[in-house]
Amino acid sequence: MSATVAPAATDRSDFRTVLIAGTRVGVVIAVLVVLYLAVARYLTGGAADVAEALLVLAGGVVAAFLPGRWAVARTIEGIAGGAAIGLWGSIVFSVIDIAVLRPTRAYPWTWDDVGGGSTWWYLPMWWMLATFLAWHGGVLVAAGAPRGRSSLASVAGPVVVGAIVLAVLARLGGLHGVLPVQAGLGFAVTLVALSIVALTRKA
Repeated sequence: MSATVAPAATDRSDFRTVLIAGTRVGVVIAVLVVLYLAVARYLTGGAADVAEALLVLAGGVVAAFLPGRWAVARTIEGIAGGAAIGLWGSIVFSVIDIAVLRPTRAYPWTWDDVGGGSTWWYLPMWWMLATFLAWHGGVLVAAGAPRGRSSLASVAGPVVVGAIVLAVLARLGGLHGVLPVQAGLGFAVTLVALSIVALTRKA
């Protein structure tokens, strides 16, 4: 007589979940990058800046919150599973990037010049960043569940709003820079700040 093991309803950090969910994350990020490249090529001026910033925020939501949701993070086990999904997703994207985007010269790779023509010097930076974002996103997913905030909009919404507010304040404060970069930095700062607050409440 054989028995099948049902998948865990929450805190899914098993190998299969990490591989499947991480692959989905990597593919979605690749699609967003292609959309970003299309916007950069065919739009100009303020419309391009706004569209690019929105795509950066969408990428942030995917990288930070989908891993934790697909791991159904409720405790540290699920949060760790989400971080693993984020890491694998960044590796999958790196493969797509190197195998598809780079050979088609989709965008200039000035960073290669910094690394003496090598790709590998900065890839670990992206892997670490993806893991970092997914970890903090998993904390917010786990913290929001007991309070009934389990939807993607309810968990990611405050971070996106905070990112937009910080980007606008940066522009109004005279900090001239690329709007998508400011939006991305605002997202990261808000994400970390809110996850620290959530951890403090649970302590």
